[in-house]
Amino acid sequence: MSAYDPPLRDLEFILHDMLAVQESPVPGFADLDRDFTAAILGEAGRIARDVLAPLAATGDREGCRLENGVVRTPEGFKAAYDLIASGGWIGLDLDPDYGGQGMPHVLNTAIGEMHAGANMALNMYWGLSHGAYNAIHAHGSDEQKRTYLPKLVAGTWSGTMNLTEPHCGTDLGLLRTRAEPRDDGSYAVTGQKIFISAGEHDLSENIIHLVLARIPGGPSGVKGISLFIVPKFLVKPDGGLGERNALSCGKLEEKMGIHGNATCVMNYDGATGFLVGAAHDGLRAMFTMMNEARLSVGVQGLAQAAAAYQAAAAYARERLQGRAVTGPANPEGPADPLIVHPDIRRALMDQRAFVEGGRAFILWAASLIDASARCGDADAEGLVSLLTPVIKGFLTDQGFASAVQAQQVFGGHGYTEDWPMSRFARDARITMIYEGANGIQALDLVGRKLAQDGGRHAMAFFALVKDFIKANESDATLKADFLDPLKAASKDLQAAATFFVETGMKNPDAALAGSTDFLHLFGHVCLGLMWARMARAALAGDEDFHRAKLATGRYYMIRLLPATALHLARIRSGAEPVMALPSEAF
Repeated sequence: MSAYDPPLRDLEFILHDMLAVQESPVPGFADLDRDFTAAILGEAGRIARDVLAPLAATGDREGCRLENGVVRTPEGFKAAYDLIASGGWIGLDLDPDYGGQGMPHVLNTAIGEMHAGANMALNMYWGLSHGAYNAIHAHGSDEQKRTYLPKLVAGTWSGTMNLTEPHCGTDLGLLRTRAEPRDDGSYAVTGQKIFISAGEHDLSENIIHLVLARIPGGPSGVKGISLFIVPKFLVKPDGGLGERNALSCGKLEEKMGIHGNATCVMNYDGATGFLVGAAHDGLRAMFTMMNEARLSVGVQGLAQAAAAYQAAAAYARERLQGRAVTGPANPEGPADPLIVHPDIRRALMDQRAFVEGGRAFILWAASLIDASARCGDADAEGLVSLLTPVIKGFLTDQGFASAVQAQQVFGGHGYTEDWPMSRFARDARITMIYEGANGIQALDLVGRKLAQDGGRHAMAFFALVKDFIKANESDATLKADFLDPLKAASKDLQAAATFFVETGMKNPDAALAGSTDFLHLFGHVCLGLMWARMARAALAGDEDFHRAKLATGRYYMIRLLPATALHLARIRSGAEPVMALPSEAF
């Protein structure tokens, strides 16, 4: 089973009814009228449904193969990649000066969810190129931009990011890869990087690796890290491909999921590299790509949950099992469909409420990125910075849980490879780990982002929630069902933030023990805000779609306050015992 139904109606509702993109003053948003977005999203959805989704099971089953130093991707991947590249999808929101189409990032994000939901492993190849492009665009020299960006946009070349080493993951201050200066201005890069997604493959002519390394004599720790462009094939002055660089894929990792994406051990043996930006300032440059990757991983977590929910809902409508407790719903048949059973409906409502709220959350965040990039809106940039660990951590934690819940609907069939549920759960699992494991996201949120710029961005979020409630409280239906629960949940979030500020100064271990609960509490409030905003838009409509939207939103809001109250209680009560045992006792 590889069916995928692109959520076009829901994307249209969020973009036009909730976000009202066509009314926004952000440059480029006025062009996003309903007919235009329907055409773009419709074609992207068709590709997701008809081209990418049918290859998902193939990629999962075949995986990638390393043959004589070359990685072979699964059958059909090359043709699908070429279709994406030739259609201009990689550069949809990239700079027209380098071949991109210059469309808003929010539209690209909507497309990204569909493509990742249809085939996450394949989508990763051009997703990484998008991130490499942005890092070079932001920090590269004019010559580097002319050399690499048009090819990355066209998909002729692809990109990667190389951070992790066998002994060094999150703590990049420990990395050992070195870059020796040469007389011609290039560097000889030597070292080993692991877990490099799309590090070697047969989809593009060249692979542009962005590699973190140390220049000898530089500062120790993260202050001594530099960023280098290290191409698989060196580039001639005329832009053509030259000799093979001194780098290789030494191994493909055997993974529990995303089998269709090549996760490589990359060996650099004096490979020619070119410094990006200033020496010893590589981490700042790489964070351009890392932050984009974290937001993209949040989309991946949501996308797997959305695809899994679709499959579970379809199965529950069709699978006959037992009888409804209130009497037969299918009296002519031997049993009733699963959908009649309250626990199945509860599981599906949990999934639906998360997926639709999470979709609104990620598109709202994407619109803030557009406001920051296109208008220089510093407040929007600060809010996105605050929300990035929430998007990455919350949407992937909940996305995996939702995929497992969808798998459960299938019973024993969910545990077999005859259905896609195992793949959804396995693919979703990596999203909680890579681009900074979710515990790191929680530490980043509590330890850095909450107090960033004197806490200005956190206070701006609280004010945003408060202002929305105040502006809409005259609507009795909205107030009772959505605004009152949101107000109470927001108070829980503020109480938790106060706890961290007060406790962190005198007992940081006790404070940080509750960081993951705080991240989840924050995520629930964000989704509560999204559901309140969607409800306001849905109340203006009278279609079945709008009524279903309101019913799903009410369900989420009923469960919102118990969720935030639980996380607040855990933050307050569980801190001290976490540090009670000495390390050796574990």
